Amino acid sequence: MTVTVLGVGILVMMVVSGSVGTVEVGFVDAARIVVGHLVPDMPWMSDGSLTVLQDQAVWQFRLPRALLAALAGAGLALAGAIMQVIVRNPLAEPYLLGVSSGAGVGAVLVITLGSAAVGGLPLGAAAFVGALVASACVALTARHRGVLSPTRMVLSGVALGSLFSAVTSYLTLTTEAQNVFSVLFFLLGSVSAASMGSLVVPAVALAVACVVVGLRTRAMNALLSGDESATALGVDVNRLRAVLLVTAALLTGSIVSVSGGIGFVGLVIPHVARILVGADHRRMLPVAVLGGATFLMLADLLSRTVAAPTEVPIGILTAVVGAPFFLWLMRRDSAAQAGLDR
Repeated sequence: MTVTVLGVGILVMMVVSGSVGTVEVGFVDAARIVVGHLVPDMPWMSDGSLTVLQDQAVWQFRLPRALLAALAGAGLALAGAIMQVIVRNPLAEPYLLGVSSGAGVGAVLVITLGSAAVGGLPLGAAAFVGALVASACVALTARHRGVLSPTRMVLSGVALGSLFSAVTSYLTLTTEAQNVFSVLFFLLGSVSAASMGSLVVPAVALAVACVVVGLRTRAMNALLSGDESATALGVDVNRLRAVLLVTAALLTGSIVSVSGGIGFVGLVIPHVARILVGADHRRMLPVAVLGGATFLMLADLLSRTVAAPTEVPIGILTAVVGAPFFLWLMRRDSAAQAGLDR
C-alpha cells in the first residue's frame, strides 16, 4: 500500500512540476505533452492546442529536472540506508563518511581552477572521481587487521570530510569573486541544469545499486544483529561491507556529480521508511527509494516557487524541512523501534 501511494505521488509530482513555471501550462496540458512525446501520433501534438513554447518548457526543462530530482532523492535515500547498515549507525549518510565532501572538492577544483587542474575532466566527472577517492581513503583507513571496522569508518569519514571541507573552503576564499556563487550553488545542491542526457549516469547507477542491494537484503538484515550473529548465519561480513561501500560510493558520486551536494535525504528518509514498514530491508528499501524520490521532487518544486523568480538551492530546503522533521521523529515513541535511539 505504501509503495503504491508513493508511486502515485511521484506521478502527480511530475505533472505538477511540468505545469509550474513562467510559461503557463495547465496540469492536463503538461500530462498531454509528456504522453505525446512518449506515444507517437497523438492528435493534440499537431492540432495547434499546444504551443511550441509550452512543449519546450515541459519536455526540455521541467520534466528533466523533475526526473533528476527523483533519481537524486531515490539514490541518496538508498545510499543513506546502505551506509547505516555498513556502520550500524542510524546517523550515517553520504556526508558522514566524507563521500559528498570528496565530490565537492573535485567539482570546486574545476570551478575555481579550471578542468586542467583535474586532468581535463568536466565538472561532473571531477565530482565523481572526488567521491571515489574519498571512499577509497575511508576504506583504507578503516581497515584493521584486514577487517573493515564500522567505528573506524565513522571516525575516518568525519576526519576526511572535515579535511575535504577545509580544502573546499580554501579554494572558495582564494578564487575570483565571480566563481563564488557557482561554488556555493553547487555545494548547496540544484537540479536546475538538468537535461535528458544528464539523467543517464544517475539512472544507471541507481539501477545497478538496486540490483546489488536487492540481492543482499537478507544479509543486510543479518548484519544489523551484529558481526558475530551475521557470521554465524553464513554472511561474509567483511566482503559484504566492501561491496556495499563501493555501491554507496558509486551511487553518491554519480548523483553529486549532476546535482551537487544535497544533504539530509540519506539521513531522514530511511528512518521514515523504517517507521512506516519496519526494519526488514526487503520492505524498507523500496519505500526509502520511492520516498526519497517524492521528497526531493517536492523540495525542487518549492525551490522554484517559494522565492520566485529567484531559485533557492535545493539543499537549503532539504535542511529546513528535514532538520525539524527529524527532531520530531526522535521525540516520537516509535523512534525507538526505528533505531533512532540506539
